[in-house]
Amino acid sequence: MAAPRKIAILGGGTIGESLLAGLLSSEWRAREELVVTGRREERIAELADRYGVPVTLSNTDAIEGAGLIVVSVKPQDIETLLEELTGNVSPEQTVLSVAAAIPTAAIERRLAGEIPVVRAMPNAPSTVHEGIAGICAGAHANDEHVRLAEEALAHLGAVVRVPERYMDAVTAVSGSGPAYFALLAEAMIEAGILLGLSREISTQLVVQTMFGTAKLLRDEKLHPVELREAVTSPGGTTISAIRELEQAGVRAAFLNAIQAAMDRSRELADEAS
Repeated sequence: MAAPRKIAILGGGTIGESLLAGLLSSEWRAREELVVTGRREERIAELADRYGVPVTLSNTDAIEGAGLIVVSVKPQDIETLLEELTGNVSPEQTVLSVAAAIPTAAIERRLAGEIPVVRAMPNAPSTVHEGIAGICAGAHANDEHVRLAEEALAHLGAVVRVPERYMDAVTAVSGSGPAYFALLAEAMIEAGILLGLSREISTQLVVQTMFGTAKLLRDEKLHPVELREAVTSPGGTTISAIRELEQAGVRAAFLNAIQAAMDRSRELADEAS
């Protein structure tokens, strides 16, 4: 039997709202098949006005009759939310958690019964529907449950399945990844200003170059080495810059930084367990 079409989005924050907008714009779900919760009356009223969907302050009311329950609250708020849900979720429902660093086992322990739990790690570009999410199944989730979660998250961008033991690596690479690119953009913009460009022009040059490079790598399926070599002429400007970056240890710094992010993600997961 197919799962009920109703989707309850528990937490109308940034990711919750992005998912809501994606589901509506694709017409995968109608407005009356969605419900969003929040902690403040003003916030849910704002979402109701903007998207025309049912809203409520009650998480238990929202999940009634839902096939998919999306937990999109901050990690520090998930304990309180799960206390509300305990005993109110059935094994016929799928719980999709996008709370960072919270293992499926930690959620399963707090819900009564063998509840299918799917964990995902979307990233910031999901808000413009260009994100990517790593996704994994909990102990009671089968392929059907994971497919339902994948279909929902596909409205925010790409989705990749990984075993749960790699979710901390996903967090380190793509979850934190936008901050690495933002730091790089910031440095390049400052360099442009140092060279005499206005901040506006330097920003436009850097942001569009990053965007275009990402599209080349994705759409043309180029390996990064291929693209770098295509831009790097013998004895030219690019190779001079690359030499400086390599001498400064930029590659090793990225390896160490992403390892540190993964280690911290594991620490947070242990704390949540």
